[in-house]
Amino acid sequence: MADVTAAAVKALRDRTDLPMMECKRALVAAEGDADKAIEILKEQFKKIQDKRADNATEEGRIFIAIKDDQSEAALVEIQVESAPVATGEALEALGQPMADTLLNGPGAASVEELMSQTPEGGSQTFQGMYEDFVNKIREKTVVTRVARIAGPAGGYIHHDYKTGVVFQAKGEGKDASILRDVAMHIAALKPACCLVSDLEAADVQAERDRLTEEARATGKPDNIIDKIVDGRMNNFYVEKGVLQCQAFAKDDSKSVEKALSEAGYEAVGFTRWQVGMDG
Repeated sequence: MADVTAAAVKALRDRTDLPMMECKRALVAAEGDADKAIEILKEQFKKIQDKRADNATEEGRIFIAIKDDQSEAALVEIQVESAPVATGEALEALGQPMADTLLNGPGAASVEELMSQTPEGGSQTFQGMYEDFVNKIREKTVVTRVARIAGPAGGYIHHDYKTGVVFQAKGEGKDASILRDVAMHIAALKPACCLVSDLEAADVQAERDRLTEEARATGKPDNIIDKIVDGRMNNFYVEKGVLQCQAFAKDDSKSVEKALSEAGYEAVGFTRWQVGMDG
């Protein structure tokens, strides 16, 4: 058996951030060769994966990156087992570079494609970083989804990191801060869709026909009936959760659509992620 010094164990721990006893066992098995010991420690990743394969990942974190000119945004979701890991610095050190690379690198259509890439200035791929993370944390960890979204875009992460929103607009806006404000609105009020045109056309027409019939029963002229129906249809859109028709959370004296228009934008769509859920 190799004579493993305390200094060698400490040096390996400093390199891997793994428990001292595990570092010592790996060094003994590697006959004192630190590089071989690291390979032995990395092999534990598969054992941890297999052991915790059936564990639930009900905690996690959403990461967002947005270009300075709001031209693009990126989201990454990572699920873990416990809240302390979800909010810890180790997960942030893995997830935020993934979002940054997804935004500023060649892009990735899948988790697997992103995992094969290396962050700027990094020495290993995200897959390698991920395996090191699992070895250190000892929890089941799943990178569940990634997305890169064209802008103009604004983003918002809720304080618990479990809800993330990217809002997409179009136009040459005068104040891009409204894009983040609308993303915050979406996080809080959870609209079902972005635009009236996102609703089922048949449902919209059926409601308009119903309201028109009711209004005609009052005997009012057609031009007044049209105005009445338009006003009541807006209420219908709000009830259906259409973002553009909702009262803007930051200034409920105007709709989201009006607030955007005043800032030089039009709504296009949004992506709202909650950890473990579609929206």
